[in-house]
Amino acid sequence: MNGPLIAVTGASGAVGGRVARRLARTGAPVRLLGRDPARLPDIPGADRAPAAPYGDGEAMRRALDGAHTLFLVSAHESPDRVREHATAIDAAVAVGVERIVYVSFQGAAPDATFTFARDHWETEAHLRTAGVRHTFLRDNWYQAGLPAMTGTDGVLRGPGGEGKVAAVTHEDIADAAAAVLLDEGTDHDGLAHDLTGPEAFTLAEAAEELSRVTGRPVVYVPETREEAYASRAGYGAPEWEVAGWVTSYEAIANGELAAVSDAVPTLTGRPATSFADFLAANPDSYRHLLPAG
Repeated sequence: MNGPLIAVTGASGAVGGRVARRLARTGAPVRLLGRDPARLPDIPGADRAPAAPYGDGEAMRRALDGAHTLFLVSAHESPDRVREHATAIDAAVAVGVERIVYVSFQGAAPDATFTFARDHWETEAHLRTAGVRHTFLRDNWYQAGLPAMTGTDGVLRGPGGEGKVAAVTHEDIADAAAAVLLDEGTDHDGLAHDLTGPEAFTLAEAAEELSRVTGRPVVYVPETREEAYASRAGYGAPEWEVAGWVTSYEAIANGELAAVSDAVPTLTGRPATSFADFLAANPDSYRHLLPAG
């Protein structure tokens, strides 16, 4: 093991787990954090912290004691998410963590169309005033979400209009994050890196790509706001959560997720992954769309 200790939150999740594995493979000291230690992955060389919910300041202080850097994966969406993030940040500062790399969202702003992006902005604002070195990784939509949000009927529906999205893969995010975390200099301090794919495309174009790879018709059906709320009413989700789902599409319609960044190739030294290449490498992501038989 060499270098300062890096604490990775959300280590049982899609982003945190990938980042932790990349760090451990380099020999960097890694500590895995999560709400449920039993769900943390078994990564050779990494140690596991006791249960560390973001909103429990005492637990977070115990889990982060001795860490130099915190990789803070944003918590699952909830009405209390900003408070939970602030509690985790304050706990890190209290025990002497020197640097925090936070997983944010592209277009984070106080007036962002996507309601959850406003949470990210508030978290960023808290981190800017916390007196600790910090970097923001602002992810675009996940490419994996596009087939996942397409129904078994072959329809991707939402109020995205003809807007474009520069969706990114989990693998590209993890590679970029690991590069930032392993760079012990100050080059990334105070910066926000937009992590995107190599191109922006419409949801109709995403449906066309899914049609090509599955061999069945997949279509995008644009909805109005009213139609979007109505089509999601049956899930029984709380109003704030449905608003997040709907406004994520509306952010695309408004052009807030169309900007393509060179951050992934700059940080990783290789091109960002296209949607076509993602689908080719991840057939399980669209298996529910394949024709029966």
